[in-house]
Amino acid sequence: MSEGGIPCLWMRGGTSKGAYFLASDLPSEPTSRDALLLAIMGSPDPRQIDGIGGADPLTSKVAILSPSTRPDADIDYLFLQVFVDQALVSGAQGCGNILAGVGPAAIERGLVPVAGDITPVRIHMVNSGEVAVAQIQTPNGRVNYAGDARIDGVPGTHAAIPLLFQNIAGAMCGALLPTGRASDVIDGVNCTLIDNGMPCVIMRASDFGLSGQETREAIEADTALKARIEAIRLAVGPLMNLGDVSEASVPKMTLVSPAVAGGAINTRSFIPHRVHASVGVLAAVTVATACLIEGSVAQPLSVIPADGRFQIEHPTGAMEVFLEMAEDGGVKAAGTIRTARKLFEGVVYPR
Repeated sequence: MSEGGIPCLWMRGGTSKGAYFLASDLPSEPTSRDALLLAIMGSPDPRQIDGIGGADPLTSKVAILSPSTRPDADIDYLFLQVFVDQALVSGAQGCGNILAGVGPAAIERGLVPVAGDITPVRIHMVNSGEVAVAQIQTPNGRVNYAGDARIDGVPGTHAAIPLLFQNIAGAMCGALLPTGRASDVIDGVNCTLIDNGMPCVIMRASDFGLSGQETREAIEADTALKARIEAIRLAVGPLMNLGDVSEASVPKMTLVSPAVAGGAINTRSFIPHRVHASVGVLAAVTVATACLIEGSVAQPLSVIPADGRFQIEHPTGAMEVFLEMAEDGGVKAAGTIRTARKLFEGVVYPR
């Protein structure tokens, strides 16, 4: 610490923003750590006015980095979702958008040495136990954030950060389809319960009287809709081997409908109570996987790309993910292109 302040990198990762800390700068005991993070972000408060959080789940996130505890990774990355209006910090899920900033942050903080013009960073995602590989541009021995890669939901262009995931099926639920079925009926709604890196409940928007093209604001204003979706979320927790999810940020509830802009499928995703401004990286991977499963809710609504590159449409555009198929028809690997940017580096002062 520095005179009561805690070293912090504030970064945009993908379509999210968050605080990146070294584990050594935070309390090791989870209750003390979480209380500190709530104070730093300014929660619980809908405006997070007395902290650095941005009054939105997408800007109230934390990445905790440390040297790797396993030989097949360079660093450990623990993701924590700091709730905005509740005194709750959840590590029940990972975050693929914040993951985009982990490689740059690890290099900036000296955890990973530069290895040339491109530095691969093997990231142990502590939340799921899996490893992702990020390719970081490091010309002249420094992280480069400038480039011509564009992702929907972020203005301008930045350096591309390819992310590759392997062996993520059932990362949190124990199986790709935790119930063993492509479709289940929950509270009268056909649902696909699936986990290919992110536990998701995929439902047809039309089953809720929606087109799937509604704005984020319109869906969030529909309190009856949100209550019905939350009831389904609570019911599926045990079915997905997640237990009581009343205070958890998973599973992600995802409404799907036919694509309207040339993509594979269209989404509206809950995280879990607010509507995502775009879609989470691993949620997009999981939705793309569902498109390939015969009998799933998503399959008949989807257009399968011949090259394996799925454009998953969302409220602010589309996210491209690619799936590499195994000989047995399963998903061998998945990937996407994200961008990140360092916004500030300094010390943050909790109240």
